[in-house]
Amino acid sequence: MTTNEKETSKKNKNETSESITLPKNFLVPFLLLSLKQWNMHGYKLMQVLFDLGFTTLDSSNVYRILRQLEKESYIKSSWEYGMEGPAKRIYSITDAGEEYLKTCHNSFTQYNQMLQTFFSIYTNSFFPFSNSDQSFKDD
Repeated sequence: MTTNEKETSKKNKNETSESITLPKNFLVPFLLLSLKQWNMHGYKLMQVLFDLGFTTLDSSNVYRILRQLEKESYIKSSWEYGMEGPAKRIYSITDAGEEYLKTCHNSFTQYNQMLQTFFSIYTNSFFPFSNSDQSFKDD
């Protein structure tokens, strides 16, 4: 292998590892996605996340993440004063949060393709003739 081929191979490996970067925490993209749809307070966010499948949420962890996202300028918050009850902090996504969400979408799309390949290979290892049987039926 020549020096140029080694550099190209190394570059391709680096590009691949960078292009399939997943967020470390699935909760963050779902929080941002929820806030893209609606501005809401923390308790309502936790209800939405529970409905989306996050059944073991720790409220202190959610609020810690919200504070971190606000510190990183992915979200912003303001106080809403109502006629009843205490004031509520309402969260909304920022332009930076929307950009991060796009990055998540791109990563998840690539990850989804990898998962589909995995499940296809996995299924074919148990049912190796399932795809060929389908082709005979189509003829």
